[in-house]
Amino acid sequence: MFGLAMMVMVVGCANGSNKQQVKIDTPEEQVPQEQASAPQQEAPDFELKDIDGQPLKLSSLRGKYVVLDFWGSWCVWCIKGIPAMKEAYKKHAGKFEILGIDCSDPEEKWKEAVKHYELPWLHVYNPNDSRVLEDYGIEGFPTKIIIDPEGKIVKTIVGEDPAFYTFLDELFK
Repeated sequence: MFGLAMMVMVVGCANGSNKQQVKIDTPEEQVPQEQASAPQQEAPDFELKDIDGQPLKLSSLRGKYVVLDFWGSWCVWCIKGIPAMKEAYKKHAGKFEILGIDCSDPEEKWKEAVKHYELPWLHVYNPNDSRVLEDYGIEGFPTKIIIDPEGKIVKTIVGEDPAFYTFLDELFK
């Protein structure tokens, strides 16, 4: 498994803008032992409409790993990460599902982006009155949250970070 102390560089779009934010966690910033052994947090359930307008509940995906991918067509780093996401989805086919969650796109623009980039996984539209971003504490894009088959949050990665793909490779060995 992964050590608690690792260097992570995070680059993403913040609050709907295209500016980069960089966060570096150094090996000296150790997680206290009591935090390391704390139980995993339950992923807040939600129901949003999928690309066909049908309701989709996160809890309906229990029993498999799920990656919540908070993204927007306006986010440069989200778009740059699509080829790597598609590669990981193909590489680990059947071992997890990706649920793309639209962030701050008009509905038609979101649908066009899913079609244009040929994104083969599940997608839901996140309207402005939704609490999903708040419930998950989303502050930058893209944000990827890995949820285990029991519905617990395993890992959160903000930005287009190679550590996400390394984590998936280790998880699905």
